[in-house]
Amino acid sequence: MRLVATGLLVLAAIVFVATLRLDHGGVWGFVNTAAEAAMVGALADWFAVTALFRHPLGLPVPHTALVKKRKDELGRSLQEFVADNFLTEEIARDRLASAHVAQRLGAWLGGADHRQRVLTEVARGGTRALDRVADDDVRDFLEQLLLPRLSQEPISPIAGSLLEGVVDGGSHTGLVDLGIDEISRWLRDNPELFKQVVGDKAPWWTPEWVDDKVIDWTYRQALTWLGEMRSDARHPARTALDDLLRRLAADLQHDPEVMASAEALKERLLAHPQVPTSAVAVWQSLRTSLMGALADRDSYFWRRGDELLAHLGDHLAHDEAWQQRLETHLGEIVAFFVNTYGDELAEVISVTVERWDADEASERIELFVGRDLQFIRINGTVVGALAGLAIHTVAVLIA
Repeated sequence: MRLVATGLLVLAAIVFVATLRLDHGGVWGFVNTAAEAAMVGALADWFAVTALFRHPLGLPVPHTALVKKRKDELGRSLQEFVADNFLTEEIARDRLASAHVAQRLGAWLGGADHRQRVLTEVARGGTRALDRVADDDVRDFLEQLLLPRLSQEPISPIAGSLLEGVVDGGSHTGLVDLGIDEISRWLRDNPELFKQVVGDKAPWWTPEWVDDKVIDWTYRQALTWLGEMRSDARHPARTALDDLLRRLAADLQHDPEVMASAEALKERLLAHPQVPTSAVAVWQSLRTSLMGALADRDSYFWRRGDELLAHLGDHLAHDEAWQQRLETHLGEIVAFFVNTYGDELAEVISVTVERWDADEASERIELFVGRDLQFIRINGTVVGALAGLAIHTVAVLIA
C-alpha cells in the first residue's frame, strides 16, 4: 500500500513536470494544475501519516513521532476507554443475555458426541487430579490438619443433633429395614447353625426331643417376629428402637456423662495409630475404583453421566425456568468479575504498552493500522487532484 500511494505521488509529479511547459490556456492547464494539487495533497497526507510514527525524513519537526513519544499515554487512554465502554456490568449483562447461553448450551448437549466430549474431558481431568494426589499428601493432611482439628471440635452435640434429625425425619427406617432383611435372610439360610447356637444354651438335663421342639418353635417365632417388624412401621420393637435413639440423641446433647464418654471415645479413636493408615488404605481403594470407572466407558459413571447431561440439555433447551435460572447465575458471576477485576483486566493494556520499546510499539501499531493509513495518502492524492481541477476551473471562469 505504501508503494501504491507513493506511486501515485510519483505519477502526479511526472505529469506535472511533463505538462509544465505546455500551453496552459487549454486542457493542459487543467492537467498541470490537477497534478500540482495532487502532489500537494499526497505530500501533506504523507507528512501527516508519517508524523504519527516517526520524524519525516528524520527531521525533528515538532509534534511528530507521536506514537513513540506518547505510547504510555495512549496505552492508558486505551485502558480507560476499554474499562469505561466494555468492562461494565450493564454491557456484560446485555451481551450475555443476547448470547442465549443456556438455550445454546442445551442444544449443544443434545448431541451424543458432545456429551461424550464433556465426559471425556471430565474423566481426563479427574484422572490427572487423582493421579497427582500422593498417599503421603493424604497422610499429612490427615495427621497434620484433619485429625487434630477433629480432636479439638466437640463431636457429641453434633452427633446428637444429627441423630435427632435422622430419627425425627425417619431417615433411619431404610437402614432398619435392611438390617431386618439381612437377619431374616441369615436365619432362613442357616437353620442348622441357629439350632446349634441355641442348643448349646439348653439345660443338660432336658431330653433332646424337648430341645428340638423348643428350638424349632423359637426359630419359627423369630422369623415371624422379624416379618411382623418388617411389615409394621408401628411395631413395638421399632417404637422402642426409636425411643432408644431419641434418648441417645438427647443424652449426647445434654447429658454431661454421655457427652464425656463420647468425647473420650472420639479421642481414643483419633489417637489410634492405625487410623491414618486405614484412612489412606480407604483412599487408595476409592482412588483405584474412581480411576477404573473413569477409564471404562461402559461403567456406571459414563452411563449415568450421559443421562444427567442429556437431562440437563433437554431442560436448558426447552424449559424457560431453567434457562432463566442459569443465565441469572451466569450474569451474577460475570457482574462479579467485571466489577471486581474489570479495572485490573483493563490495566493489562497499559502495562503491556509500557513494557514495549518505543520503536517496537510504533512498528506494531503501524503494521496494524498502516494499510488504512496508506488509503489516506491515496485519497489525499485523488482529492487534491479534484480540488486542483475545481480551483483551476473557477479561475478560468472568473478570468
